Amino acid sequence: MRKKVTIVGAGATGGSMAHILQEKGYCDIVLLDVIEGLPQGKALDLAHAGPLVGSDARITGTNDWKDTAGSDVVVITSGSPRKPGMSREDLVNINANIVREVAQKAVQHSPDTIIVEFANPMDAMCHVAKQATNLPRNRLVGQGGMLDSTRYRTFIAWELGVSVKDVAAYVLGGHTDATMVPIVSHALVGSVPLRQLLPKERIDAIVDRTRKAGTEIVGLLGTSAWYSPAWGTVEMVDSILLDRKRILPCAVWLEGEYGIRSAFVGVLAQLGAGGVEKVIEVELEPDELAGLRKAADAVLELISLVKT
Repeated sequence: MRKKVTIVGAGATGGSMAHILQEKGYCDIVLLDVIEGLPQGKALDLAHAGPLVGSDARITGTNDWKDTAGSDVVVITSGSPRKPGMSREDLVNINANIVREVAQKAVQHSPDTIIVEFANPMDAMCHVAKQATNLPRNRLVGQGGMLDSTRYRTFIAWELGVSVKDVAAYVLGGHTDATMVPIVSHALVGSVPLRQLLPKERIDAIVDRTRKAGTEIVGLLGTSAWYSPAWGTVEMVDSILLDRKRILPCAVWLEGEYGIRSAFVGVLAQLGAGGVEKVIEVELEPDELAGLRKAADAVLELISLVKT
């Protein structure tokens, strides 16, 4: 019997996630949205592609939470998208009301599910989902570091003219321009430290572009990215449902790691069948550690603005 994944929100990102998961073929997919016809139409279109991609995955489009019952993973993408001139902080109260209701319904219909939070501002929405469901930290994780890290790796590869496969680098901290922390001290290219390959000014430029990458795309598209965020989220779902035990950058409820408590912050975590199975605490340089703590303070300050 295949695993079951529910994607809440059938927009560009949710639809892309369903597309990627269908090609992988290891799970059935429920695409849920409040807009009548949207999830049904996308699900039917994807189903028609099944014979072409060789996938027997069943895709259900629905407006009814009952169809999500028994989901192993629920990905929450629903919410207002980021628009030009809008910070993620501007979204907090708009999306908090949506995420609160969605998280509660997800757990109501799938009591054992693992939630992957995607809607922005992601760090704060993880807090909202936790407050709404009281899930233990292993069953609620945020996608932000996966996206920011793949952007970081891409820019490093472009700068050096190497394959992206040979770049091992990650972004921790928050999922905002001001709070993300691209980690330079552990960045490797073909096992060679990045600092041996590039001067500080070029590394600084890559770090700066990484921080502003989301804003760059919003300026070009008029809305947030969807392809790379979808792929980043599916990598997390893969590791959970296939019990791959991968070490991935994602937002986790910290319980003393890095001197941080009771805040969702991007760290390296092992994802497996149990969800967040372990937080990998690495030795960071003082400015990097300060960045993580700044991210924790920022998300707690943002959460204090959420109206209950």
